[in-house]
Amino acid sequence: MESYLSDKTVLVTGASRGIGKAIAAQFAEAGARVILHYNKNNIAAEETLATLSGSNHALIQVDISDPDAVHEMVDKLNKEQGQIDILVNNAGIYEEADLLELNYEEFREYFSHTLNTNLVGLANLSFLISKEMISHGGGKIINISSRGAFRGEPFALPYGASKAGINSLGQSMAIALASKNIYVYTIAPGFVETDMTTDILDSPRGDAIRNQSPLQRVARPEEIAKTAVFLAGEDTAYLTGCIIDINGASYLRS
Repeated sequence: MESYLSDKTVLVTGASRGIGKAIAAQFAEAGARVILHYNKNNIAAEETLATLSGSNHALIQVDISDPDAVHEMVDKLNKEQGQIDILVNNAGIYEEADLLELNYEEFREYFSHTLNTNLVGLANLSFLISKEMISHGGGKIINISSRGAFRGEPFALPYGASKAGINSLGQSMAIALASKNIYVYTIAPGFVETDMTTDILDSPRGDAIRNQSPLQRVARPEEIAKTAVFLAGEDTAYLTGCIIDINGASYLRS
């Protein structure tokens, strides 16, 4: 087992399953102490915790969309877990809706629910954790965005908008926090084979989605996780502000 992150504590949001679970596992393999955040699925979170390499890992529960609850969580982490060296903002939701069939009230609820979780909650947590990182001399923030920020999400407008906001926020924070030795990175995957995408990938749309990549598949969670661990390691300071695409050449930008 590699141990180059053995002196680091990482908080991974949305870590009970999918990409977050894979990220937590890879950080544990690298020797880090992992704090797994979850919202509702305690059973899955406990199961993920039990599978991690190493020891002294922990669970914490909060609804990321609730700003007061996020503040309370960070206070609790400071008291009970100590310094957070690395924050991985992975928690998020993806909900599809037909824009043409929504009324105004439905659209507002649909849009605000996604943005409050995916973008506003992420921003609140990043702000609070960055304040603690400053007091400890620095740290790293890794945001999980999406290819949808660039290509559009016609079936999930607020999801695409939230991920575009994450990209901009990450770049802005990278500039604002660089003098404090806090480095901010963004990973933008395409479709990833997770619980959240199973229904879509198993539907008639599945083959078309897989064929968007010349590799004729979607990403595996471990591919995202290994990139996150790389960014958390040494000698990546000059990558701050980057957005790394992991989409199997299904969407290319220059």
